[in-house]
Amino acid sequence: MNSSLFSTRGFDFVPRSDDRALVLGGGGSAGNAWSIGVLAGLFDAGVDVTKADLVVGTSSGATTAAQVLGASTTELMSAVLVPVPETPVVPGPAVDHMARTSAIIAACDGPVDMRRRLGASALDLAAGSDGSWCARWRATVAARLPSQDWPDRRLLVTAVDARTGEPVVFHRHSGVDLADAVAASCSSGPAYAIGADRFVDGGYRRSSENADLAAGCGRVLVLSPLGGRSRAPQEWGMHLAVQVDELRAGGSEVETVLPDGASLEAFGSNLMDPAVRAPAGRAGFDQGRALAARLGAFWR
Repeated sequence: MNSSLFSTRGFDFVPRSDDRALVLGGGGSAGNAWSIGVLAGLFDAGVDVTKADLVVGTSSGATTAAQVLGASTTELMSAVLVPVPETPVVPGPAVDHMARTSAIIAACDGPVDMRRRLGASALDLAAGSDGSWCARWRATVAARLPSQDWPDRRLLVTAVDARTGEPVVFHRHSGVDLADAVAASCSSGPAYAIGADRFVDGGYRRSSENADLAAGCGRVLVLSPLGGRSRAPQEWGMHLAVQVDELRAGGSEVETVLPDGASLEAFGSNLMDPAVRAPAGRAGFDQGRALAARLGAFWR
């Protein structure tokens, strides 16, 4: 299996000026809950943006994308609000992946170098980990998805080839299971295996949103739990604002939704903490309802 197959080549979608794209960025467990909340709040106010012609999902946003294309936002919102039971702490060595990846990014001279080094580090982690990790991670991801099948709606899921550093885009014609594509896009630790290939988090493809994949669509709505920020230097062009400018220059109308003050407070200091899902979801719901009038006019 060659990662060159995992591109948008062969994807049966040629954007038109009247097409609408929904871009769902990464942001951990809190970001997933917040995004579902925003979408549910919009829907509750009469605006259903999940009927987009194209959906792009990155990292936890890939999970969100697969979820909203497989179940109603009302159902997903109800699940977000269910209290998360406390789980016992498993003893053993832990890796601070934020510190690890931040150190790598700081040492790089550009996006290509960054992707290669991050991939190499992820391969090293995989080599030193329990061989059952991929199976366990896949099972965790699959359990979050309403369906194991690719949706009929056009969905793009991003990742990075860990061996080459090449950007990767999965879609329903890639020959990869949906659960594997999402697991690869969310793989922020060890490299995730699909056959003989290895992949890392899609947030390193270009950004945590990868909104550039919506180029050509007439209207593009971007939900960015991370507020459009990037840990890469500004001059690398990996911040959301750069992609928004590019989309607009190409003729697209673009709206972005970033967490408001209440949402950021709900996130707390750890976006990966399942305990913040309910407050993040509620804050997103309120924000979605508040934005419904403006975004409804834009989306229609």
